[in-house]
Parts: sequence; C-alpha cells; structure tokens
Amino acid sequence: MATKQPLFNNEAMVRDIVLQFPKSADYFKANKIDFCCGGVKPLGEAVSERGLDPEAVIGDLYKLLEEYPVLEEDMVWNTAPSDELISHIVNKHHRFLREELPSIGQNVTKVFRVHGEDSPHLAELYTLFNTLKEELLQHTTKEEESEFPKILNYIANPSESALTEVREALHDLEDEHDAAGDILKQMRLITNDFTPPGHACTTYRLTYARLEELEGMTFEHVHLENNILFPRYQ
Repeated sequence: MATKQPLFNNEAMVRDIVLQFPKSADYFKANKIDFCCGGVKPLGEAVSERGLDPEAVIGDLYKLLEEYPVLEEDMVWNTAPSDELISHIVNKHHRFLREELPSIGQNVTKVFRVHGEDSPHLAELYTLFNTLKEELLQHTTKEEESEFPKILNYIANPSESALTEVREALHDLEDEHDAAGDILKQMRLITNDFTPPGHACTTYRLTYARLEELEGMTFEHVHLENNILFPRYQ
C-alpha cells in the first residue's frame, strides 16, 4: 500500500527527505551528499556545496520517486519500536564493522607498504583508517554495553532521571558520530573520492572500493541513530 509521497524543494532538510523517501539515501551517497552527520541542512545548501545544480537534483529525486514510490514497508525503521531498531543496528551494522574492519585494515596496510613510496597520501590514509577503526570499534562496544541498555531501561521504566541519563549518553554518541564523519570526509578527500590511480593493482582498487563501502554503511548506521532513534528521546 502506498503512503503519502514526499515533496522536494530547496528548503527541505536532507535528513527529512531520507526519512520520507528512504531510496533517496542511495542517490545522496552516489552524489556524496551527507544525509547523516550533516543532514540537518537545507537541500539547496547541501547540493550547492557539492557544486551541483539544486533544480537538477530535485528533478532527479522526482524521477527516482516515480520509479520507486514510497510504500509503507519502506518506512519500517521510521516507526519500528526502539528495541527492534537497536537490534537491527547491532545485528547488521555493528556486526559489519567487527567483521569487515580487520580485513579492510589488512588491505590498507598492504597497499601502504607496497605503494606508499610512490603515493605519499597512503601514509595519511593508513593513519586515518586505523584511527577510524579504533574509534568505531570502541563506539559499538560502548553502545552495546552502556548506552543502548540505558535506552531500553528507560523504555521499561520511564522516569525523568532515566531520560536525563539517556540524553547525556546520546549527546556523547552524536559527538562520536561527527568525529567518524570528519575522518571519512578526509579519507575521501585524499583519495580523490576513492578513485584509484591508473597504475593501481587489484588490491589497491579493492581497498578503495571497500573503503567506499565502509563509508556508505557508516552513513546508513549513523542515519538510523541520529535521525530516527535518538530524536525519540531528545
């Protein structure tokens, strides 16, 4: 069953567009428009910062909406109970990070060691990735062991003190999201949008592809928390 279809304009917040039309997240990722950490920004402003034509982007969004009209099942995480959403975040996104970060790290290390002399930026990429890796793994552990239980406790036993504790936790988590987002932006910048040089070997190309996948998954992860889960308690 179809739901009310969204309207797109330059004043609409990027975050709100993704909440109303989840398929737009794929479009924003493809065009490097931040819809999670930087999602509280008018579409026109966000698009202009990328050097794109706002009216063309709006046109593209409407074409995408024609192809993928919003259905009730598309909005599942917008309305899902918090415990189900938390379970989804842990089982999909936290699991992805724990499984993928070590192997991506091996690729980053190998490419740096083999090509670092000819490509000096790989030293910075190596440092940035390993910082990101440690921060994300610490972040997921913190969420699972401390912060998500605070939300679940508040749901089970609502009180002003429990809500205050949740809000303080969410503030810290959002700061950590911003820090991860800043590292990803720097990684994208120094790799020329994850574009390997012409002489790049298969491992070099695979490394960039996996880093871009990591960025996309992180954006989706942060979107579910910053834009859907956390506002319920703020």
